[in-house]
Amino acid sequence: MGWDEELFAVLDELEQQAEALYDADREAEVADRTRAEYGAVTLASRLMASLEDEVSLEVGGVGRLSGTLRRVATGWLLLEAAGSEWVVLLDAVVAVTGASSRSVPEVAWSPITRLGVGSALRRLAEAGERCVVHRVDGGRSDGVVRRVGQDFCEVEVAAGRVELVAFASIASVQSRG
Repeated sequence: MGWDEELFAVLDELEQQAEALYDADREAEVADRTRAEYGAVTLASRLMASLEDEVSLEVGGVGRLSGTLRRVATGWLLLEAAGSEWVVLLDAVVAVTGASSRSVPEVAWSPITRLGVGSALRRLAEAGERCVVHRVDGGRSDGVVRRVGQDFCEVEVAAGRVELVAFASIASVQSRG
């Protein structure tokens, strides 16, 4: 082998080493960026990608709910389970199984999804349906949602007896209609 072939062999070896170092550095950078990007993914965005899928939720104060995810909005979701509709506050969700591995960023959501839980409760109040308001502490109010304020709702639990229930204490509302 001539000196020129040896020189080219050494240069080829150096080039391969440089490529390997670049690839290793690039893999670390991609992994770093992937972790940083995933850090911005919310539970709501994962659930939004799971619309119309069967999911199971572990809800504080309620337990396990399994059914079809019908809607996700700011701070709440709608689950159809065993003939009932459940308005579940996202803050009360402890764990989810069956969710999509994808996510839908909030900028891609419909403007309707920006409606808070008060909107869902107002729909129940307008319908006059009996429901069960489950609280995160395990308590419950069985009755009819009559009016909805900014951060609470009125539940008529008996004729003339109304309970004010703060949104912050609600885990879910189960429609009985």
